[in-house]
Amino acid sequence: MIQPKISIENLNATFKCSDGTNLEVLKNINLEIADGEFVAIVGPSGCGKSTLLNIVGGLLAPTKGTIKVGNEIVKGPGRDRGFIFQQDVVFMWRTVLKNVEYGMEIRGVDPVTRKEVAMKYIKLVGLEKFADFYPKELSGGMRKRVAIAMVFANDPKVLLMDEPFGPLDYPTKVDLQNKLLEIWEREKKTTLFVTHDLEEALFLSDRVIVLANGNFAEIVDVAWERPRNNDLRVSEQLQQLKTELWRYLA
Repeated sequence: MIQPKISIENLNATFKCSDGTNLEVLKNINLEIADGEFVAIVGPSGCGKSTLLNIVGGLLAPTKGTIKVGNEIVKGPGRDRGFIFQQDVVFMWRTVLKNVEYGMEIRGVDPVTRKEVAMKYIKLVGLEKFADFYPKELSGGMRKRVAIAMVFANDPKVLLMDEPFGPLDYPTKVDLQNKLLEIWEREKKTTLFVTHDLEEALFLSDRVIVLANGNFAEIVDVAWERPRNNDLRVSEQLQQLKTELWRYLA
């Protein structure tokens, strides 16, 4: 039997409200994600998508249940999981190159190697001409490219993405989705991707999981072949599936 890369067993998450009552956000969640699989989670606001992602990332502790990455039980944050958030998480006082080098610098990677690795990913996200620029000199989409390069350069086993392209305009979002898939096709990182955007979820992923009322309302296998191109976005198949899933978000 093949060991899943991410395994979630009997996960529950309950929060204490200010009035003393309990709010059960996640109820008996069970999920296995294969090595190299790209899984998107969609659902209405407040359904627990980010909570689930934060528990997998070790940023929150579950009320009940077990999360494993490989054979290791998640007990807190770790380098095996790389996060890309909706907000820009870059160091404003470091250049693009120094931002991308940061994780390797903390791990004690020698300067020559970390520059070589950092430049590899800076080129992959199309920022080689901006390696010596500071984040304040970049657009929002370019800063998001820096964040993507930072995570991939640190070589995590699992990539966790929490609505990373949410605030961006549509053309920039489409460009970054394509760039993400281009790198993902090379790296095949196991990815858990939270989004409100059904087109984004269906375009990027191998499976789309709909989270509603604390559990999975539907799990959809996305059948289109890879690599994917922008013609898929306007295809009848994607639009039909998008319409079917919309009832959970409406």
